Amino acid sequence: MFKFAHLADIHLGANHHPVLEALETQLFMDAMDKCIEANVDFILICGDLFHIGIPDMTVVKRCAQKLNEIQQHGIPIYVIFGSHDYNPNTDSIVNVLESAGLIHNIVQGKALDNGKIGLKFVVDPKTGVKLVGINARKGGVDRMYYERLDRERLQNEAGFKIFCLHIGLSEFKPPHMAAMDTIPISYLPKEFDYYAGGHIHQRIEEKLPGYDRVVFPGPIFAGYPRDLEQTAKGEIRGFYIVSVNDQDVFLNFVELFSPQAIVYCEIDVSGQNATTALSRIEAQLQQLEVTNKIVVLKIRGELAGGKTSEIKTWQLKNSLSANGAVFVDINKHGLSSREFDAKKRAGEDIPTIEMNLLRENIGAVTVSIKQLQGEHGVKTAQTLLNVLRVDVKANESKRDYVTRMIDEALTTLKLREVLS
Repeated sequence: MFKFAHLADIHLGANHHPVLEALETQLFMDAMDKCIEANVDFILICGDLFHIGIPDMTVVKRCAQKLNEIQQHGIPIYVIFGSHDYNPNTDSIVNVLESAGLIHNIVQGKALDNGKIGLKFVVDPKTGVKLVGINARKGGVDRMYYERLDRERLQNEAGFKIFCLHIGLSEFKPPHMAAMDTIPISYLPKEFDYYAGGHIHQRIEEKLPGYDRVVFPGPIFAGYPRDLEQTAKGEIRGFYIVSVNDQDVFLNFVELFSPQAIVYCEIDVSGQNATTALSRIEAQLQQLEVTNKIVVLKIRGELAGGKTSEIKTWQLKNSLSANGAVFVDINKHGLSSREFDAKKRAGEDIPTIEMNLLRENIGAVTVSIKQLQGEHGVKTAQTLLNVLRVDVKANESKRDYVTRMIDEALTTLKLREVLS
C-alpha cells in the first residue's frame, strides 16, 4: 500500500491584499502539513505552484522553507509546469527550486524519428509508481505536444502509472469556462491508473472508457477573484490524498477552505437610476452578517439613469469594512448604463465617449498640479490610457513590460525630473 497527494493551481503570490496573502500562504502551509501527517509517499503538484514565473522573493522564501521541511521528512515532490510557471526570457523560480533539489520536474521527452514526441517515465524509487506528463505552455503550444504524443508506447507500459497534465479536457469543461482552450481526452494515452490534472479551477472526478480516475483538485485557495466567487457559491477548496492498496484506489478530498468563509451577494439594479441603486445596494448590504468574512459583491443590470461610476465602489467597500468584513471584492462587469448605450447608438466612438466621461468627472478630482486640471487633465488622462493599453511585446517578460509601462507613464505625466 502507498499514498500520494495531488495538488494543483496553488498560485503563490497571486494575492497582494494582506488578508488574502496571509490566507494564501497559510493554506499552502496547511496542505503541506497535512501531507506530512498523512505520511504520504510523494506529492504531485500539477502546475501553477506560483502565480508568475518570478514572484516576490518573500513568497519564494516561505515556499522554499516549507519544501525543505517536506524534503527532511523524506517526501519527494514531483511537478509539471503550469501556464503561470514560465518566464519567457529566463529561468523561472520553479527552475531554481528544481536546481536546488527541492522539487523534481517529471517531464522528460524527445522528438522521435517518426515525428512523434516520446515521453520517458520517471519512477518513484520508494513505491515504483511510474510518472509521466506534459508541461503547460501559453498560446496553445502544449496542444501540439499532445497531438504528436506517442500514446501507444505509454499505454503498453506495465505497472502503476500516473499521467500529469495542466490543460483543460473538452469532455469535462465547466460551463463558466466555455472560452477556455481544451483538448479532447483522446489526446491522452489510455489505461493509466490515475490522471492527475491541473488548470481547471474546479474539483472534478470523472471517468470515460479507457480513462478511469480523471481528477482535477482545483486550487487550494484563489488565483483569481472568480475563484472566490465560485467558492462562495459552494466550491470547496483543497487537494486529494490518494491511497492505493493492490488494485484498489481510494480518493480522499482534504478540505482546506470552505464557502462559509465568504459572503456572496449578487444585486440586480436594472431599471433604477444610479442614486436610487446605490442607496438600495447600501441598504441590502447592511442586512448581511460580514464580521470576519470575505465579501464578494456582484452588481449587474442596466441603469435607467445616471452613470455606472456613480455606483461608488469605494463607498460600498468602506461600509462593509466598517461592519467587520476583512476583504471586499466588487464585480461591476455586468453593470451598464442606458445613457451610455444611447450615446453609443448615437454614433459616438469609444475615444469620444471616454473623453466625455473624463470631462464629466475631472472636476471630482482635487489636485494642485495644473496639467492634471481641466482640459489639460482630460488630455493627459486619455494619453495615459492609451499608454496603458499597449500589449506585451513578443517574448517580453512581465518585469520588462511593467518597467516599460512605468517609464512611459512617468514621461506622460512629466514626473521624470521630479523623481530623478
